[in-house]
Amino acid sequence: MKYANVFICSILALAILFACTSTPFESSEPISSSHIPKHHTSVGYQNYPFVETAAPKGLLFYLRRVWGSVFVPDIPGGHTLSERESIELLDSIESDSITWLGHASFLIRVANKTILTDPFLSKYASPVSWAGPTRLVASPLPINSLPSIDIVIVSHNHYDHLDDETVSNLKNKDDIHIVVPLGLKPFFIERGYSKVTELDWGQSVSVEGIEMTAEPAVHDSARSIADHNETLWASWVINSAQQRILFIGDTGYSGSIFKNLGDKYGSFDYAILPIGAYEPRELMWMSHTTPEEAVSIGIDVRAKTLIASHWGTVSSLSDEPMFSAGIRFKQSAADRGLSNNELWTMKVGETRPLLPNNHANYANYADYAKQQ
Repeated sequence: MKYANVFICSILALAILFACTSTPFESSEPISSSHIPKHHTSVGYQNYPFVETAAPKGLLFYLRRVWGSVFVPDIPGGHTLSERESIELLDSIESDSITWLGHASFLIRVANKTILTDPFLSKYASPVSWAGPTRLVASPLPINSLPSIDIVIVSHNHYDHLDDETVSNLKNKDDIHIVVPLGLKPFFIERGYSKVTELDWGQSVSVEGIEMTAEPAVHDSARSIADHNETLWASWVINSAQQRILFIGDTGYSGSIFKNLGDKYGSFDYAILPIGAYEPRELMWMSHTTPEEAVSIGIDVRAKTLIASHWGTVSSLSDEPMFSAGIRFKQSAADRGLSNNELWTMKVGETRPLLPNNHANYANYADYAKQQ
């Protein structure tokens, strides 16, 4: 009876979660004004020019998620570092660096500041604290072991990218600058933050020498069945004197959007790209890229180094084997002529140094590529 109750509760929690993220696209005509961006609607936001959002998943999809949360895979050897190893490695690198905390959560240290992306360090990606897609690989740096955070960047409000427990328990809230897409400021104000900036696509803010610009992504938003697409989603460009980094929390693939980013910025030193939660394609293609599409995004935006994100951490988000994305990402990159140095599939908890920028030295990616 105990396990039956857990099973039933898990179904309910997962149904709530995926209802939040799987509402069928309802056509909301853009507000009739030449001054309103075309990704704005009368009730919120939409993808533009790619206008579809996540497809309805159906009962069988939810049941497979419950099954996957009960029968979890083994974690491959070497996939994650211990807390001690993670802290020692982080402390040993004094230059700009990046640390993968799992899924889309990274610590990015640039210009003597520490940025936390898409904070999700708790056990469940869910509107409830006791069930839902499970973080199978625990964060190697628990909340109380994190270094002092200066900036938090959020791509969108889904539970595996914006975690209430993590946000509520970060230290020194008065000192942290929060940078989010439109509509997410109240979430942080309600949890005790005061320095919160909302941005629309194309808008920028500079925080202590680091410029952050919101750019398009192909996705959607919701934290309940009643707020679908009421807040915006975004990719983020992080510019410092030494680095230009593209962070994409979640996206479907649109060649025009990402090629436009490549044209706009010329090149990126690093692109953090989501590679997991892509099956079945008939349901996921509108909001999640395959590993091969992630490589295409890296090439489209003219990134020197591609970093894998959004994989190998949370069980039950989709149908593909949990650790397959990293293998496909490496194979696709090799097939496209990228070397191991140009492609990073990091261990959870691993920190790597970020080299001084190369993007400023070339007018465009073609010039950069000639030097390789």
